Amino acid sequence: MQDDSQSTVSEHKHSLLDGWNSPPNFVTYIRILLVLVFIVLYARSGAWGQNSLGMRWTAATLFIVAASTDKLDGYLARKYNQVTELGKLMDPIADKLLIISALVIASIFGELWWWATILFLLREIGITVLRFFIIDRGGQVIAASPAGKFKTLFEFTGLAMLIAPLRSVGSWYLPLTQGIIVLALVLCLYSGGEYLYGVFGKRR
Repeated sequence: MQDDSQSTVSEHKHSLLDGWNSPPNFVTYIRILLVLVFIVLYARSGAWGQNSLGMRWTAATLFIVAASTDKLDGYLARKYNQVTELGKLMDPIADKLLIISALVIASIFGELWWWATILFLLREIGITVLRFFIIDRGGQVIAASPAGKFKTLFEFTGLAMLIAPLRSVGSWYLPLTQGIIVLALVLCLYSGGEYLYGVFGKRR
């Protein structure tokens, strides 16, 4: 999964809309649609799935599918040489829409601390806004750093475990899930710092 670890400002490249209808980008569009369905199902299932375990399991499945299909669009883009600036931009936005919706709903349900969700949101939204600014100024969106990739991996793993109604498997399950999410938060803040340094630090 691509993330927003670093970016550099460069000379004007191709139009942002170049290749908008490429197969990898259509995979990203479908993933965004899956996210919207996920939001509805997760919200309607209730805290810990108390309203409907079936909806909760379906929401968890869609979450995993939406996260996993990111690898498909990346594979197609590289295989057929269809990497586009729009794809580089929309891919992390799809990730963030999925992550942010899961974090907010989980906190509303009391399944996750609000302080963690707020820190995630500040970083994710702030970096995304900065990405738009850089692209608007003719900057180039580049791939994730190792910290950003690990952050995304732990983020999706922890949230998938939280959404899946599996608390009853043992008293260890929820603390393990929370620990993975906290690790993702640490990596989230660290990779955000890397991104900011890559944008502003090298200009000095």
